[in-house]
Amino acid sequence: MTLLDMEKKLCVPALLVLVLLSASIADSQQLQSSQSQTLLRIQQLLHFPPALSLWNSSTDFCNSEPNPSLTVVCYGDSVTQLHIIGNRGGARLLPKSFSMDSFVTTLVKLSDIKVLTLVSLGLWGPLPGKIDRLSSLEILNVSSNFLFGSIPHELSTLANLQTLILDKNMFTGELPDWIGSLSGLTVLSFRKNMFNGSLPSSLSGLSALRVLDLASNRFNGEVPGLSHLTNLQVLDLEGNCLGSRFPRLGDKLVTLILSKNRFRSGITSEGMSSFYQLQHLDLSSNTFIGPFPTSVLSLPGITYLNISHNKFTGRLNVNLSCNSELMLVDLSSNLLTGSLPTCLKPSSRNRLVSYSGNCLDTALENQHPVSFCSNEALAVGILPQRKKRKISKAGLASGITAGVSGLVLLVVVLFVFVRRINAEKTAKKAHPRLIMENASTRYTSKLLSDARYISRTMTLGAVGIPAYRTFSLEELEYATNNFETSAFMGEGSEGQIYRGKLKDGFFVAIRCLKMKKSCNTQNFMQHIELVAKLRHRNLVSFLGHCFECYLDDSTVSRMFLIFEYVPNGNLRSWISDVHMGRLLTWEQRISTAIGVAKGIQFLHTGIVPGVYANNLKTTDVLLDNNLGAKISSYNLPLLESVGKKMSSSGRKDGEKLDIYDFGVILLELIVGRPLKTKSQVDVVKEQIQGSVSEEDAAARRSMVDPTVHRECSDQSLKTMMEVSVRCLLEDPWERPSIEDVLWNLQFASQVQDGSPGRATASS
Repeated sequence: MTLLDMEKKLCVPALLVLVLLSASIADSQQLQSSQSQTLLRIQQLLHFPPALSLWNSSTDFCNSEPNPSLTVVCYGDSVTQLHIIGNRGGARLLPKSFSMDSFVTTLVKLSDIKVLTLVSLGLWGPLPGKIDRLSSLEILNVSSNFLFGSIPHELSTLANLQTLILDKNMFTGELPDWIGSLSGLTVLSFRKNMFNGSLPSSLSGLSALRVLDLASNRFNGEVPGLSHLTNLQVLDLEGNCLGSRFPRLGDKLVTLILSKNRFRSGITSEGMSSFYQLQHLDLSSNTFIGPFPTSVLSLPGITYLNISHNKFTGRLNVNLSCNSELMLVDLSSNLLTGSLPTCLKPSSRNRLVSYSGNCLDTALENQHPVSFCSNEALAVGILPQRKKRKISKAGLASGITAGVSGLVLLVVVLFVFVRRINAEKTAKKAHPRLIMENASTRYTSKLLSDARYISRTMTLGAVGIPAYRTFSLEELEYATNNFETSAFMGEGSEGQIYRGKLKDGFFVAIRCLKMKKSCNTQNFMQHIELVAKLRHRNLVSFLGHCFECYLDDSTVSRMFLIFEYVPNGNLRSWISDVHMGRLLTWEQRISTAIGVAKGIQFLHTGIVPGVYANNLKTTDVLLDNNLGAKISSYNLPLLESVGKKMSSSGRKDGEKLDIYDFGVILLELIVGRPLKTKSQVDVVKEQIQGSVSEEDAAARRSMVDPTVHRECSDQSLKTMMEVSVRCLLEDPWERPSIEDVLWNLQFASQVQDGSPGRATASS
């Protein structure tokens, strides 16, 4: 065989191998190209966020260096993990052209993906059910976006799902019962959404669960038994309306947060001592009653303990022991007595301890007298504990005899006393004097029967505001220097108002009302007990009351209503006058509008029946030290008997009247000047309505207060204008609900965040 023949024979198989190899490479490139095109399409649909700025057609996605904003992990030629994180400080909403449905349609082409993280990217719209096509999905995190609506039922088919995080979105509706079918879940976090309703009992079946975070939603009712969740380490239910019983829990918890709810009972020292791994416990801002379980101080892992703003009772002693790693303890605003434990006294340890607002035997921090805690405990139905002892029959008989004798003696004394009082009444003219009530009286049966007026949102109390109580006239005279002229703030149809400073340094506003001769305390006590619980961070809260009565017939001569003092003036002065050299920025105006809207929402839904037709104006909105908005004038049923003109509007009519008034407030925030007549409001509304319908952003900006028109983004401004115009529609039934208003205002705030024109102050 010649050399030429051999070359010909070898050439044929070599050529065949080359062809097969080329075909294989081409097939591999085709698969990789499909995945690459999907990723580039995702970049386009997300409007080229900074995290994806380096992607292009030549990017080797599977071998790219990961960073905190972007990670792509591949197995073979398929993407198995995709992490995209936008602006952590708050993403801007994607444009109106964005479609969540189209985005998910593209996303599911990455069919082998197991871990998907899409955080702070401005995604908006309902979460499509077709996301269940990612059947291999184990971790889904779409937090800090603008997704709304209910959770799609199709998620229940993701059998491999282990982590589901939907934090900081706008999801609504109840938590579905099918959530219990995701048996492999280890992390379930729906923090900061708008879920409502009760928690499903199926949660107790998620035996693999390690983290359950449902904080800052609107859940209510009892917490289902979670004692079977033996792997649960973190439970955070803060900021809901859950309660009243302390939940049944497993003993492996490391973090337990139940603050800002309506839990009331069910804690025992024996139960708490079983949490041997517990490190972080927060029970603050509830209505817990009964003895404080002191054993929690010495739990082997405890480092953080907060039980403030409850009604825990019990006597502390100096010999109580504490865990050496305990770094923060807050026992303030309870009903604790006795001595502060030695382990909680100031020492060289870097430990923060607060215990003000109790009845402890110490000169440090503000303490009430022991009688205060005793009266308060009785008012909430906590009886002092006594040791049981056996009583003999002879002792019982002696006790009955002594009791009867004492009763006879008491009747005789009362008879003599009444005759003496009658003689004094005829001898001299009756004069007004103060009738002191107990600092905390027992709830009457009438009040308890009317407890339905207090709603689930009642417990969202204003942080830092003292508990409601009865004041003495001497306290008010001290606070106002005997009601001197310098303390006088003004006078209106609801009486004179004074500014005062209590002995503990807390500033108050005191309204003095002169009463008709026929008025007596019983006419007001039910109303007072109810409005005392109208606590919300966006309302000026009641702090207490004081009656001055005539001796002859116990009728009320004067009634004093004590409110929290809000120091920074009213909203109108901050948008139409230079207030201490400053005007509100655009962001602050949106924040103020949101605060007022939340206050209105509370008035409408915080008690049943709601408080409507409040005749709100910018002069009725006060700003606190942090420029937080507080509504100072609302249509209280208490003042109906005092002479305030009450609206006869029904629920729906009154609700829509408040929406109209809120629209006027929004107009003033936008244009920066007072609108005192309806004709002025109508003119500005027509101008704004015309500018909203135009595409010219400059036309809209020309309508805005000149001090802020450079800093507001067009989308934010347009949203504010649209909301105000809708609130001012002539047909009340076409005006939006307060929930709809709130959603749009929050949208305006999110759109404004991160815009180039942001500013922090206007001079």
